[in-house]
Amino acid sequence: MKVVKLLSARSIATGPKFQNRLSEQTGQLTKSSLDRKSTIDLVSVTHHSKLCDKWWDVNGELRVLHSLNPLRVQFVRDGLANTGVQAENPCYPLEGIKVLDVGCGGGLFSEPLARIGADVTGIDASSELIATAKEHASQDSNLDGKLNYVQTAIEDFSVNNREAFNAVVASEIIEHVNDKDLFFKSCIDTLKPGGSIFVTTFNKTLNSWIAGIIAAEHIFKLIPKGTHDWNKFITPAEMQSLLEKHGCKTQLIHGIGYNPLKNECFWMNSTQINYGLHAVKRKEQK
Repeated sequence: MKVVKLLSARSIATGPKFQNRLSEQTGQLTKSSLDRKSTIDLVSVTHHSKLCDKWWDVNGELRVLHSLNPLRVQFVRDGLANTGVQAENPCYPLEGIKVLDVGCGGGLFSEPLARIGADVTGIDASSELIATAKEHASQDSNLDGKLNYVQTAIEDFSVNNREAFNAVVASEIIEHVNDKDLFFKSCIDTLKPGGSIFVTTFNKTLNSWIAGIIAAEHIFKLIPKGTHDWNKFITPAEMQSLLEKHGCKTQLIHGIGYNPLKNECFWMNSTQINYGLHAVKRKEQK
């Protein structure tokens, strides 16, 4: 049986009523971030904010995203090891590593990174999801001091956090931002020279439209309807070009598969539907 990878992300619903509703949610987001050039898709933020109470339900509407977690934690851990990060304590391989989780949602990826030693800052435009992330983290005393959540946009956050992080993770978010060039520039601005950026997303192919939207949202209802807009998907070549533009060299691109019968994700050679990309910020020339 052919298996495909279907991941959750943001919405494509449109209309003034959604934007008006979101105006009540933007909270700490600066007015300037909405008036000027911005990565924020207001409708997407609304769509995912409504899922805040279901974020940590492993059998719920975000179960596919939960199934991706083991794979993407491995992706970051192995990627950093391959760039020379040495783990002094095997139980905490990311100890001493500062990680920025962009579009962290309710903290689903941030928490396991913190549990293996990383000092994690998660940022998201949704006040509801940041509240969910904080609430869930508060239930585990082992996470005390390892997680920091901020409601903000990456372009605003990057201004006062230049070259502050060893790694940036942008998982299931790039296909939902309004300005991909600004998004990557801002992410990379926060990276130290030699730091890594890890991205997982949909490819922009016919197969990704069939699997990620038609099958996942409308036929099998694996994720909420209206979560994805195929027009916002990005090919590996396009992503590489943007990363190169802002000083990063791609290290690895690998396809991701999904088995809906087992609700499991796995690495595969084909990048036709989903893929992960690891790139490293070039060090300054002396």
